[in-house]
Amino acid sequence: MPEPYFQKFAQRRPPRFPAMSQRRTLAWHFMAGLTIGVGGWYLQWRWLQSLNPDALVFSIAVVSAETLLFLGTLLFYFDIWAEQDTPQKPPPLTRDDAHLDGSGPIGVDLYITTYDEDPEVLIPTIAAAQQVMCPPNVSPQIYLLDDGNRPHIAALAHRSGISYLARSSNEGFKAGNLRNALMQTAGDFIVICDADTRLEPTFLQNTLGYFRNPKVAWVQTPHWFYDIPEGQAWESWLKTRLGQMAQPILPTLATSLQWLTGRDRVGADPFLSEPTVFFDIIQRRRNRNGASFCCGAGSVHRREAIFAAALKRKSAAVDKAQGHPPGPASPIWINSIPLQPFRFHVSEDIYTSILLQEDREEGWTSVYHPKVEARMLSPWTMEAWATQRLKYAGGTFDIMLRDNPLFRRGLPWRHKLHYGATFWSYLTTLWLPVLLLAPVISLLTGIAPVEAYSAELFLHFLPVIFLSEIAMVLACKGYAIQPGRALALSTLPIQLRALWLVLQGKRPRFPPTPKTPVFGQGRHHILPNLCLMFMMAGAGIYGTVQTLRGAESHDMALLITNLFWLVWNMAAVGRIALAASWSPDTAPSPAPTEETANVHDFSLYR
Repeated sequence: MPEPYFQKFAQRRPPRFPAMSQRRTLAWHFMAGLTIGVGGWYLQWRWLQSLNPDALVFSIAVVSAETLLFLGTLLFYFDIWAEQDTPQKPPPLTRDDAHLDGSGPIGVDLYITTYDEDPEVLIPTIAAAQQVMCPPNVSPQIYLLDDGNRPHIAALAHRSGISYLARSSNEGFKAGNLRNALMQTAGDFIVICDADTRLEPTFLQNTLGYFRNPKVAWVQTPHWFYDIPEGQAWESWLKTRLGQMAQPILPTLATSLQWLTGRDRVGADPFLSEPTVFFDIIQRRRNRNGASFCCGAGSVHRREAIFAAALKRKSAAVDKAQGHPPGPASPIWINSIPLQPFRFHVSEDIYTSILLQEDREEGWTSVYHPKVEARMLSPWTMEAWATQRLKYAGGTFDIMLRDNPLFRRGLPWRHKLHYGATFWSYLTTLWLPVLLLAPVISLLTGIAPVEAYSAELFLHFLPVIFLSEIAMVLACKGYAIQPGRALALSTLPIQLRALWLVLQGKRPRFPPTPKTPVFGQGRHHILPNLCLMFMMAGAGIYGTVQTLRGAESHDMALLITNLFWLVWNMAAVGRIALAASWSPDTAPSPAPTEETANVHDFSLYR
């Protein structure tokens, strides 16, 4: 059997994510305040003094989109305003320390969920789970939850010396798979692993201590994709293609390509999978309000909390079905409604988080643990990337439109603002196309969304862009923020498709993200992106020709402004199109050195 593709990355070490310094926090808050003030000044001017009276509908559409993006910025600033890590405590030594009833050791069940993944993916996951260090008086048990009910996976579990659980149906998919295991096991705490989740040995040592607080329902750790391609330095890449003859100009060419593309290396992170900004910025800062949500893999849960919330939901469903106020329900009704410890949904993790956080009577909260305690595999093909993004978008839209937590009475208002920021980021799908297509319309028609491309326009616009960029660099600790913006535009067709499916009443599907790469498939997912790029290119050519011909409707200011805007949009939309032709370097990886081992070390960002 050939070596699995991810084995060459096995020596990579997890990154470190230190807390943000007080000095940087103050600078971020100062720049955020300036950005909000200047942004409000800009929008006031845009609405009152810059609208184009000859194209009022077009002009209002563009400024409305700008206003909605500004509102999203305000929500995002609240979302990431400040870090406040929960103090880490040692693991509980007794059941009383963890606020558990009974006597004896503390039971921990490690669930490895699988459906169709190959043994080569599962074997290192099982091995990592078996190497997790066990704190004193903690009794772990590993379970392989096979929703594919496959004999060869059962045999793998037997050879590995772990328990195997399967079921005859796939009701509820992953959430149903977890429920099936919960009904057959008795651990006080549940660790959730996907088929590719390789736990670090310190996982239990560093997470169980948070459960000394009896109200902590779950702890979420960062996702770290240890197989993300690091690419090649531009100069090295050019050297292999141009040879030694071009050696004198290689540094200049490399610098130019780096500036033009906004990328330090060619072929790095082709599918924009690096999750650092999401986990170390968004999730970590939601922790200050106990509002970080569960992301499935790499999380550990208190069994009592899972079942307490599930029983309340079931009781409420029974009462609703019987048509009377909450109260005792008949056994017949109770048995007819399934218990869902994890809500049956494509986004069961975030959905269940919301249902626990809204329970004011119990006061459940979450903890985000900022240290990497598990490693996972990233999407390595277009099919895997599209599947993952469609699930994320479809699940979020479904919750937002069918069971919106913003209208739940029990959810604290701060939590509502945090979830509101999540929903708003996906709703951007509705007005982002306006800004994406505005330069196309201007170049084709010669109509501007502003009264004039004057010095006054840039005097108002450029300070907003300049200050917001500085604020984001400070807020995000220096992490790359351009990939996130490119991802928002690259995934626009997928998000629109997800929204359309949900509006049609179709429930999002539960397909697992493919873990074994099959290259050359899924390229149809980029067809909308290619069509957009061709349309933009055509508009750019047409606008340039019209301007050079001296057409009355086109002038140089309109051309230059909209070409700049257009090229930036094309680069973002086309970023994922380039990934469709990406293929990995199949050469064996060199032995790790001190330098390469710390490629992902973010400890220098403060």
